[in-house]
Amino acid sequence: MKTKKDVFAINWMEVDALVKARHDNPHHILGMHECIDDLYVNAFRPEVKSISVVNQKTGKVYPMESSRAAGFFTVKIKNCKRFDYKLRLITDAGEEQDVIDPYRFESVIDPIDISLFNEGMHYEIYEKLGAHPMVVDGVPGVLFAVWAPNAERVSVVADFNHWDGRIHPMRKLPYSGIFELFIPEVGEHEIYKYEIRSRGGNLCMKTDPYGNATELRPCNASIITDLRSFQWTDEEWMRQREQKDAFSQPMSIYEVYLGAWKRPTDGREYFNYRELAVQLADYMEEMGYTHIELMPVMEHPYDPSWGYQITGYYAPTSRYGTPEDFMYFVNYMHSRNLAVILDWVPAHFPKDENGLGRFDGTCVYEHEDPRRGEHPHWGTYVFDYSKPEVKNFLIANALFWADKYHVDGIRMDAVASMLYLDYGREFGNWLPNVYGGNENLDAIDMLKQLNAAMKERFAGCVLIAEESTAWPMISHPVKNGGLGFDFKWNMGWMNDFLNYMKLDPLYRKYHHNELTFSMVYAYSEHFILVLSHDEVVHEKGSMIAKMPGGYEDKFSNLRLAYGYMMMHPGKKLLFMGQEFAQFKEFNESDELDWGIFEFDAHVCIRDYYKALNHFYRQEPALYEWDDVPEGFEWINSTASNESILVFARKTKRKEDTLVVICNFTPVEHEEYRIGVPYAGKYKEVFTSEEERFGGEGKRNKSMRQSQKITCDERKNSIAVYVPPLSVSVWKLHS
Repeated sequence: MKTKKDVFAINWMEVDALVKARHDNPHHILGMHECIDDLYVNAFRPEVKSISVVNQKTGKVYPMESSRAAGFFTVKIKNCKRFDYKLRLITDAGEEQDVIDPYRFESVIDPIDISLFNEGMHYEIYEKLGAHPMVVDGVPGVLFAVWAPNAERVSVVADFNHWDGRIHPMRKLPYSGIFELFIPEVGEHEIYKYEIRSRGGNLCMKTDPYGNATELRPCNASIITDLRSFQWTDEEWMRQREQKDAFSQPMSIYEVYLGAWKRPTDGREYFNYRELAVQLADYMEEMGYTHIELMPVMEHPYDPSWGYQITGYYAPTSRYGTPEDFMYFVNYMHSRNLAVILDWVPAHFPKDENGLGRFDGTCVYEHEDPRRGEHPHWGTYVFDYSKPEVKNFLIANALFWADKYHVDGIRMDAVASMLYLDYGREFGNWLPNVYGGNENLDAIDMLKQLNAAMKERFAGCVLIAEESTAWPMISHPVKNGGLGFDFKWNMGWMNDFLNYMKLDPLYRKYHHNELTFSMVYAYSEHFILVLSHDEVVHEKGSMIAKMPGGYEDKFSNLRLAYGYMMMHPGKKLLFMGQEFAQFKEFNESDELDWGIFEFDAHVCIRDYYKALNHFYRQEPALYEWDDVPEGFEWINSTASNESILVFARKTKRKEDTLVVICNFTPVEHEEYRIGVPYAGKYKEVFTSEEERFGGEGKRNKSMRQSQKITCDERKNSIAVYVPPLSVSVWKLHS
């Protein structure tokens, strides 16, 4: 029979686990414990000489003893009830410090959070996991929480504990795999990591997967950050965004890599987010863009990855400033009526030692079988979408950027690699699904769940898929059997069109179908026409370098290419530097070639793209009916010998109708007859041949009255001058 004295006997096996940094529930032995009428207080601080317990109300001091295990201190306080206390630490050097004991607090994360997370349905899990400044029982501090389901022990390590993993071991919450610890009196801007001991006994130091900020590379510790302090002023923008129909609005996207758009000349490596916001907004407003798409700003260690190998999914990269600086960037863009889209990479992640890979010594975020867990082409790990917690990590992350940073869109990278189990893999190097197919059913389910959740929570935040195959119904609602994206990059159009434009005009007539084929499937999805960064890297050449012919012909062809893209159904995207025909390829280590404006041809092509953007935005026929067949009408798609296309863009209003003529050869036509949709007077309202754009200035200066001469199977037609290598647009005038 136990006596009163030994009811709370110290379990020295637990103490041994603390000493060896192997304990996964330190609260069970550390902190204050009631026993009948007495209290026991235990602490483990191997770096100090002595510890006393100090009653915060009375100031009474209770010296603790350490005899059996170095660093383990204990005291029995007789005939006493629980009270708030501090630990008075005295170092070998005689320095004294009073600290609040982290092990006196109850768990902060409750069972409902755990249950939702385990089901993959906790869409605000980023409010729980990570490092969050908060007040618990009237005490300010930081809650640290991390998912490491197979770890033997996890500790918070930081400057405030000398990076000693024995000082702040975390408590593993039951049935969750989550480790949690509230550390009092810790504030913002402290750097930290998680020291994780695997069940095999190996130690590793990991950056917080849910951390909100990270050190500037090559350092990679997480930084405690409070995201609640920024004062947003974009309420009206957000309200209006919810009411807009993205499909019927103009969308001209400027794709930007922030580190190489412009760079400072004062010795700094990069501009701050705040500086970039002002400079970019000024430029985009002048140029007529509606959206900016940022190549990934999530934290990444390797500059040449351009952000596509992410280690900090919840942290904007510190290259350009703090999280609050990035909030300023988005808020400022909204104040200038510019929308912000973020590139996002849910398909794979790098193998950096501090990152998600083998997070607790096992395959936590990736599939354990390399035939599903590794991508052979990219040398990266692939997310295991079958795990609810991994699915939750990704879904919550997309929602996080819409929630905390007010972004207006998410463009998902490499969606095809997620959809197909055999993507980029040779025969025998992939595993089929349960039905024997190559569809990744878990990834499909994750994408549908994510897109549905975004629609429900953040109306107006568009979802864009970079999907390079013919997977059906990418941009159809989930309820109708689709994946739930709003838009899909039109990679088919891009490849066909660029292959066509690279040809010597002499041979284009043999490839005429490459121009017209896009309209066969134009309404199968909601498309964005893209001339992205992928097309101007890895020795593919810049857009101007792709064009055939001599110097002047290259610019004529490029004006034609941009004009055709702007008139073709679909939203628009162009990568930075291509709007002024930069000759060199994209290089992440250098800014755009702004000095090229000393040459008139580049000033002209920039002014041309600016005029195209503004013309596109002022003509409803170019965007209102992008996604319905009634918005487009072929007038002549068969003039392959002349390499000429004629088509109409429409709205429900007759007076909005535009007739577009594209001539893909250097041959001019003095009196070229085309059919027109309606009888009446037609005026040339735009042409790439203007002198200010670099053309020869020969244009149709007078209106054309339609004649009852049958042409292109239409009763009415007009005869017009068609310049070489040109785009011209005509509009019906009453």
